[in-house]
Amino acid sequence: MSTDDREIEVYRDPAFGPGDKVISKKNVKNDGTMVGKEIGEVVVKKGDVGYVRDIGVFLQQFYIYAVDFAGRDSIVGMRGRELIPAEPTRQRTEDPTALQPHIVTQPNPAPKEPAA
Repeated sequence: MSTDDREIEVYRDPAFGPGDKVISKKNVKNDGTMVGKEIGEVVVKKGDVGYVRDIGVFLQQFYIYAVDFAGRDSIVGMRGRELIPAEPTRQRTEDPTALQPHIVTQPNPAPKEPAA
């Protein structure tokens, strides 16, 4: 994974949400992080269908989607550019206050008056 991509993905909303059905755009091999699989073994094939379970952040720059490929008995972390939606993306209608935003900004406080 290249870490010098110029775009910082976390400045925008994730491309996929939990429950979204996605398709892998590439083959993915075990890099040694999957227990019970040999290093170099293909854990996801191009065209495999899975469901996003969770979204994480890597290096405070990239979204990593935990995708459950049930047919392969694998949950694999993938970048958004490695996935395509299997169905038209649905409108997110969740309560916007239900999830903590990933970037919190606060206005600058007003300057305090010096004590007299």
